[in-house]
Amino acid sequence: MIKIEQSTSAGNRKFGIFFTALAVAAAVFSGCAEAPGAGANSTTKRTDTNKSAPIAVEEPVTAQVTDTVLFNKLQLHTVHDSASARWPVKSAYPLPGAILPFNRIIAYYGNFYTANMGILGMQPVDSMLSRLQAEVALWNSADSAIPSIPAIHYIAVTAQAKPGNGGKYRLRMPFSQIEKALEYAKKINGIVFLDVQVGWSTVQEELPLLEPYLKQPQVHLGIDPEFSMKNRAVPCTKIGTMDASDVNFAAGYLADVVKKYNLPPKVLVVHRFNKGMVTNYRNIQLRPEVQIVMHMDGFGFPAKKVNSYLVAEVTEPVQFTGFKLFYKNDPANTPSKKLMTPAELVKLYPSPLYIQYQ
Repeated sequence: MIKIEQSTSAGNRKFGIFFTALAVAAAVFSGCAEAPGAGANSTTKRTDTNKSAPIAVEEPVTAQVTDTVLFNKLQLHTVHDSASARWPVKSAYPLPGAILPFNRIIAYYGNFYTANMGILGMQPVDSMLSRLQAEVALWNSADSAIPSIPAIHYIAVTAQAKPGNGGKYRLRMPFSQIEKALEYAKKINGIVFLDVQVGWSTVQEELPLLEPYLKQPQVHLGIDPEFSMKNRAVPCTKIGTMDASDVNFAAGYLADVVKKYNLPPKVLVVHRFNKGMVTNYRNIQLRPEVQIVMHMDGFGFPAKKVNSYLVAEVTEPVQFTGFKLFYKNDPANTPSKKLMTPAELVKLYPSPLYIQYQ
């Protein structure tokens, strides 16, 4: 993402910057920097929306039981063996095959159409995957107790600066692009996240269209309240919001997918860099089928990022936490011009189990 972050009494805020038009596969893309989008005269319809995605669902192979002893041990490890009233969050044990806290997820984020949205579109695929694997190795060195695994976090529904034919200020990526995310993750034995920026649409409308992918055991979900424009503002002009009811719908939908296809638990990443982006957090319901990560995705100098993490994630505990690092924007806003390191981030309380690079 390309963002401008401003400090306010409510926490750190960020606003998208519009980027110039980009010709891709004979279509013209423009709009929010978060998203390659349709021009004023373009359609926001996915050309193959009504076709079945050409995928083969692999039968999941998971543990028969959850290792509750190890689960408890690793949960304490994330809080440096110093539990508090808030952390680690107490909930029912996950179903067998859960990723967290048995692993830490190291994700590369973006969209393949443009470098303006993140690392996924910035480099040739082989060098990008090699760089991701190098980051995973650094995290394994920083914390050998929790093995790190790679992930491709692909923005499958992007917020738009133009309403498009549907008037929803969002663009659904072609299935062929989602297939790339699955293909690239498979090369490095990684997992996949499909991210949804609803614009004027809703999670209720968007998630069912992704079920052909969500029914695969390695595919998980991200939702971005920043671009949920319940106030009917144009995306990128104001910060959006979601309620606990939206998060509960997404988690409930994933839980139904897990039960329907006999899958291991899904991970749901909810982006949040200030409190207003997710309202009524206490009403978020936890389920054995879904692991919820509240992900701090603001940029800036280290102290500012850590403060956002404390305000938006730590003081309002849901289940697990995440932390984003920006390859360009973080160093640009830091006197040392350096990125925060795994060794620094594992010391946070709690230590985040989902790390995203943009």
